[in-house]
Amino acid sequence: MTSPNKRQPPGVGADALKAAAFDLSPDPALVVDADGALVAVNEAAEALFGQGLGLLARGRFRAALPPGSALVSLLNLAIEQDARVRERGLQISLFGLPPFEADGAAAPLGDGSVLLTLSVKLGLSPERAGAEAAGLRSIVGLGRMLAHEIKNPLAGIRGAAQLLKSSAKAEDAPLAQLIVDETDRVRRLVERMEAFSDDHLPNRTPINIHQVLDRVRALAANGVADGLGLKESYDPSLPPVLGDEDQLIQIFLNLVKNAAEAAHGRGDGRGEISIATAYRHGVRVRAAKGQSLRGAPLEVRVQDNGPGVPAHLREHLFQPFVTSKANGAGLGLALVAKLVAGHGGLIDFESEPGRTVFRVLLPIASEGDLSA
Repeated sequence: MTSPNKRQPPGVGADALKAAAFDLSPDPALVVDADGALVAVNEAAEALFGQGLGLLARGRFRAALPPGSALVSLLNLAIEQDARVRERGLQISLFGLPPFEADGAAAPLGDGSVLLTLSVKLGLSPERAGAEAAGLRSIVGLGRMLAHEIKNPLAGIRGAAQLLKSSAKAEDAPLAQLIVDETDRVRRLVERMEAFSDDHLPNRTPINIHQVLDRVRALAANGVADGLGLKESYDPSLPPVLGDEDQLIQIFLNLVKNAAEAAHGRGDGRGEISIATAYRHGVRVRAAKGQSLRGAPLEVRVQDNGPGVPAHLREHLFQPFVTSKANGAGLGLALVAKLVAGHGGLIDFESEPGRTVFRVLLPIASEGDLSA
């Protein structure tokens, strides 16, 4: 085993426990200094790339990355925000290895260095990959089945309940109304499931993102966010986003609704939501269906000061049927993630008690889009 001093990341001093945690982490970890040089790697990184630090660190790490590398964007974003940032589904090509997919995280260490960790998806077995794909197909199939087999009978049940209510005795009217309310609730659930079966690409046009957010803010202020502090911090110089207006409203209204429910959960009357926009230079994502990398620098953040996302849900938060709400279906964030991906964007979050931030990165409209 290589000596701890060789792999110890900058900024942790002589603390042997921290050095051991870095070295023994199951995820590959690399430390890149302010000059772009690779100065530390852990055992998992050496195993992944099949080389020790001496060979890996020859030359400048940043300079060795291809133009438009997602890793460079990730490192720059961590330095710019002075905070830990994450991106999912990065396409990575390093040190002569074939390209592979990984989730990446970058965290500044306080001296200009950045700790880069990779959660590599190379080990996904064909059986597991097939099971996950089958799970997604099942969700799509279930949405279509529900839409076809349930919506029409629901309409008949609702109509019959309304007729019964109109002629029912006073003491029976609440029961008839209960049938109406419950059929409406099931219909809404079916419609949300049906959204997963929509394979059509969004109808994207150049849109001012602030017009979308103003609409969302107005809807929230008169509904779910009533009684909460609702702040905004917009960058007025942002170019148009390339998006489907209705779907963008759906994305951000859902995020603001979740934020409002979390902020109300404080129970002390001090709940607050903020919506912010910014331009993030160099952020690029791989477009849908294997298309080339495309810039997605327009960032929208929705933040609340609620109790935070429960730790046991964080790794699966965007999967269907994952929810912390007693009466929740667990479909809202899964649908949001699907719509964001359909726009060629990214969604991520960070959460701790008193602060949860959802970050959406979207592509901007090109000159060709504006003239179309």
